[in-house]
Amino acid sequence: MCRGNGHGPAGSRAVQPNDLPGGYAVDVDLRCFLGHGASGTAASMTPFVDGLRTRGIAAQAIDLPKRKAEDALPAFHAVVPSAGDVVIGGHSYGGRVASLAAAEDGAPYAALVLFSYPLHPPGAPERTDARIAHWPAIHCPVLLLSGESDPFARIELLRGVVSRLHDAELVTYPNLGHTLKPVLDDALDRVARFLGALPAA
Repeated sequence: MCRGNGHGPAGSRAVQPNDLPGGYAVDVDLRCFLGHGASGTAASMTPFVDGLRTRGIAAQAIDLPKRKAEDALPAFHAVVPSAGDVVIGGHSYGGRVASLAAAEDGAPYAALVLFSYPLHPPGAPERTDARIAHWPAIHCPVLLLSGESDPFARIELLRGVVSRLHDAELVTYPNLGHTLKPVLDDALDRVARFLGALPAA
């Protein structure tokens, strides 16, 4: 079930820091592991990791090999614990790798957080189905955050396919492309609220 489409700071689902438990930080007993984009490294995820830690979430970035997402799964599993208190996700390519792990049989993860999911290559929306064929097998709650001008995810396509996930919330940001850095504070506030609302949190 899709829990609805949110929008950026001006939208009806905007989250301000003082809307979160404790005013800013939340107390979440979960571990969050984030993968980087195809052109990045674990270091490029530092703003995400530091921001989540500021919000009371134990987060760390992981390095992934730069190859097909499916071929990166062994490296992912080598560093990410397979446990029910683990949240996985990442930016773009890193999020796709995490989503493949979440779709595996018996995946125990508490949640999946996808920043700028690469729904298709730029200019090739016809390849969307291949990028999301595994989505129906994902059973944990999913939070997707995406720019409405992202060339890797045409917004009308993204809104149309998010219902293929069993339990998903989509947040979109007008006038943003394949980056969330201009709205990172808002995006991480939303992640903190999403994780804080999980039954295991």
